[in-house]
Amino acid sequence: MTVFPVIDGHNDLPWERRDTHGSGVEGIDTEEGSLHTDVPKLRAGGVVGQFWSVFVPCSEPDPVRTTLQQIDLALRIVERYPETFALARTAAEVRAAVADGRIASLLGAEGGHSIGDDLAVLRSFARLGVRYMTLTHNDDTPWADSATGAHPHGGLTDRGREVVAEMERTGMLVDLSHTAPATMHDTLDVATRPVLFSHSSTRAVCDHPRNVPDDVLERLPDNGGVVMITFVPAFVSRAYADWEADGSVGEAPLVTVAEVADHVEHARDVAGIAHVGIGGDYDGTPVLPPDLRDVSRYPVLADELVRRGWNDDDLLALAGGNVLRVLEATDEAFARTTGVG
Repeated sequence: MTVFPVIDGHNDLPWERRDTHGSGVEGIDTEEGSLHTDVPKLRAGGVVGQFWSVFVPCSEPDPVRTTLQQIDLALRIVERYPETFALARTAAEVRAAVADGRIASLLGAEGGHSIGDDLAVLRSFARLGVRYMTLTHNDDTPWADSATGAHPHGGLTDRGREVVAEMERTGMLVDLSHTAPATMHDTLDVATRPVLFSHSSTRAVCDHPRNVPDDVLERLPDNGGVVMITFVPAFVSRAYADWEADGSVGEAPLVTVAEVADHVEHARDVAGIAHVGIGGDYDGTPVLPPDLRDVSRYPVLADELVRRGWNDDDLLALAGGNVLRVLEATDEAFARTTGVG
């Protein structure tokens, strides 16, 4: 199989450990049959960098406290296995970890509800090493429309623009996965630094509200951002999304690595090779395409792209080079405001 150094945009192992293992960190260094992610699988998949999601549900009554607990859990994973993981907050720290043979571990907050509408909390998360925040999760925030919400604001409010500006000032990447197209456009209208879609696919290939429309993809070259293609079956396959919407009756439609590759290639064709990455959403979805069933399977996608004629330079850009460039574009601001670097 074709193994390339992967820096993945989104993995929900911290929430999965909270939900099924009492927030425990023991056993991650051995094969965890019920989970998508463990150290042997990460090594087999060629993963050299991972944005660990410090997600909490929109329904969480105390999202700030719970997000802090998830940050703590992600940091405890890194501390428990120092021979495998290294906390990384800048591109330089990612490169140093990789050079040392360890998996660079970055943090991303999934949903603006996590900060409790408080910019002091946002800044505090940045000081703890959180490098991106997704503006929304599945529900609207008081200042931004979600892809799957009621869209009360028509995109970003003035408060939402204030949040984006403060994220950019602190060097925190603005993540537009989960947001409505109007929120995507409003953010790109004011963004002065590259944005991120940490785990989204393309709407032209699969018409799902969680995916990115072409008129947004077309704006990524001017912004410098990157869309990280995800493996969630309903976002990859319209047939699977329809089956799910109809109550998941009968056998599920098969979703293949070729369909994921179709999204990768469509994003490349519209936005350009410099603006595509990978954000599998492992341990954040109960079902994955069988070809991509856990984090050991990134080489299967690489093999499919090689079969389609992709060269090594383009594969390296997709696998991690592009998101590393986006991270580096915000490193100076992040170091200046957090003291990191």
